[in-house]
Amino acid sequence: MTTRRKFLTTGALGGAAAALAAPTVLRAQAPIKWRMQTYAGAALGEHVVKPAVEAFNTIAQGQMEIELYYSDQLVPTAELFQAMQAGTIDCVQSDDDSMASPTEVTVFGGYFPLALRYSLDVPALFSKYGLKQIWEEEYAAVGVKHISAGSWDPCNFSTKKPINSLKDLEGLRIFTFPTAGRFLTQFGVVPVTLPWEDVEVALQTGELDGLAWSGITEVYTVGWANVTDYFLTNNISGAWIGHFFANMDRWNALPPHLQKLLETCFEQSHYYRQHWYWAGEADLRINGGKLKLTTIPDEEWQTVQDAAVKFWDEIAAESETKAKVVEIIKKYNDTMVQAGPPYRY
Repeated sequence: MTTRRKFLTTGALGGAAAALAAPTVLRAQAPIKWRMQTYAGAALGEHVVKPAVEAFNTIAQGQMEIELYYSDQLVPTAELFQAMQAGTIDCVQSDDDSMASPTEVTVFGGYFPLALRYSLDVPALFSKYGLKQIWEEEYAAVGVKHISAGSWDPCNFSTKKPINSLKDLEGLRIFTFPTAGRFLTQFGVVPVTLPWEDVEVALQTGELDGLAWSGITEVYTVGWANVTDYFLTNNISGAWIGHFFANMDRWNALPPHLQKLLETCFEQSHYYRQHWYWAGEADLRINGGKLKLTTIPDEEWQTVQDAAVKFWDEIAAESETKAKVVEIIKKYNDTMVQAGPPYRY
């Protein structure tokens, strides 16, 4: 005969045993949320960053999600570094120059004049010649993680007026990067700084005469080919050094597998840009149909190349770190010249 006491005891024990035997149900953790802003407007961002972010969000399977913002959507591009350092933005895609980085390597970001000839020069310099370590150390010192560097597009002039000689550069109001602008002033160029999304209207209204911001692929992609008429085949740089960065505390808080996933997706983004630009630069020169090509003769363009080397020495004199980077760039270029075609012609 089951007594009330025995029933309660048996029921309690049975309930406890059942609870122990039942599978444990864990509550799903909310995904880690990062906000990322790129220097690029939406049209360009469709190619140069959105695919990488979408790939990351898919592969992360709900563990982490990046919210992507385009040029100036959260903060002005020139304030990107400060916002990331403060943690207002978790992650940034930019060159050093555009985001006004306070590091010694900022001057080399974007287009350091005539230091790079081809897109492969950038990963070679970072992976094999030591630039990666220098960048990582510089940014770690100011609380920012340098995730990776990649080779982006070349820097050519796209203008309303034809450029057939250095004299034609005089007085042109050009949208360009800080360091490129500093270099080009000696040839009479007037550098102009504007929000990225205002450039097209400024070209239409005559506030700008042109830009030295990208190669021809970007000029067509973002619509600038509709408001300029000429494309100068001589470039200020054969490739742009661009990066992905993150707030150091946010980076360190991530589990290792998500750090590795970010690195992998961003490397894929850099790789995509290499072949996208390489193919696009050639195809659009021939088949673009909107811009007439002009060229400054080699013997006259040599003046610009000679001035660039002097500019490198001026930069090297500013600090030990800058001198170290310039020394690496010179050593690399000397190796490429000695190696001959196809490394240098």
